[in-house]
Amino acid sequence: MTKTALANPDEPRRPGKSKLRDGVMKRGKTWSYVIRVTDPETGVSKPKWVGGFPDEASAKEARDEARVKARRGEYIDRNAITVGDYLDEWLDSHAVEIKPKTLADYRHLIDRHVRPNIGGLRLQAVRPGQITKLYRDLVTVGGRKGAGLSPRTVAYVHAVLRKAFGDAVVVDQILPSNPVERAKRPRLGHPEPGEIWTPAMLRSFLKVAGSHRLSAFFHLAAYTGARRGELLNLRWRDVDLEGASIQIKGSASFIAGERIEGTTKSGRSRVVSLDAGTVDALKAHRKRQLADKLKAGAAWTGTDKDGDGYVFATGWGGPVHPDTVSSLMTSLIKLHNEPKEGASPAEALPHARLHDLRHIHATTLLLAGVPVHVVAARLGHADPSITLRVYAHVINQQLVEAAEIFAKQVDDVA
Repeated sequence: MTKTALANPDEPRRPGKSKLRDGVMKRGKTWSYVIRVTDPETGVSKPKWVGGFPDEASAKEARDEARVKARRGEYIDRNAITVGDYLDEWLDSHAVEIKPKTLADYRHLIDRHVRPNIGGLRLQAVRPGQITKLYRDLVTVGGRKGAGLSPRTVAYVHAVLRKAFGDAVVVDQILPSNPVERAKRPRLGHPEPGEIWTPAMLRSFLKVAGSHRLSAFFHLAAYTGARRGELLNLRWRDVDLEGASIQIKGSASFIAGERIEGTTKSGRSRVVSLDAGTVDALKAHRKRQLADKLKAGAAWTGTDKDGDGYVFATGWGGPVHPDTVSSLMTSLIKLHNEPKEGASPAEALPHARLHDLRHIHATTLLLAGVPVHVVAARLGHADPSITLRVYAHVINQQLVEAAEIFAKQVDDVA
């Protein structure tokens, strides 16, 4: 039996009818290439197949790069790496360049929603259809007790996978293209804030919160639109009561039981002006905190090396856990809604999250006609376009009213 000569030394002989041409062939709907790689330990040359390329040109380009690396002894066979293993490596490499809270969120999304579904697949075997199915499953039964995940969560999963697989293409060069980019994900849109409290509702809430030692926290959250972590990171040196402003320099969060302080979400600090009532609320809070410090004596732990401390602290001066203020808001709403003996029933407050105080601030300003770029600066949005997107429903309401406002101005002049 005569052996058929190979057209190229890199090409192994394949049984049966072969369409291999110069180390490249089409298998199914995608293209693959093959090169010979010498094992440095045994000296044995073996063929290595790499597939999943969308066209012949892409396969040839990758083949040429692989041949050069193989001749230099730099070729790494990554064919067997799974999605789960690659994501572990990807997270480890990103630990030095992203915020700890962001990294923790990435890990949670991957461990909770990606690894159980596609973590065992070979990275180079993942197809857009499998990513599409992942999104579909997450939307329908991906949550707790078989409930579907929120569109916002699925959007986060997509963002993480798109970046990870994108790095596999551009940085690690072990994928010819990004299957996540070609996957079909559900129409997620941009969720709008739910029911927003009216100014009267906010006043009622702040009144019932006034008796608590952390009442100024809720006042400042509503009157500045600052995020929870930003306020819990605030020091007294960042508060200018004479100049009626605060400087928001960073944010605080808890990850795996450890308090982590970092930059703001946009990565930049900002100065937010205060009204006279908010300045008074902070002065009263400062007075109350000094009384707590005097009472605690040597047990007070809230003074840092610069002799300064947290604006919002525990009774011993330590930092407040973010969950404390979130759960406290729920308790205060329930307290407001409880019937009081001998008093006329008050209008019940609908449920609201702590973050909704930020929405109240933004919505109230926009409806009052404050320019979008000014609202964006107070909220700490990196770009006014973010404010426009999040509060599109408020902007649209203003657009409807704009025609009547214009007509009224012209008619009054006439």
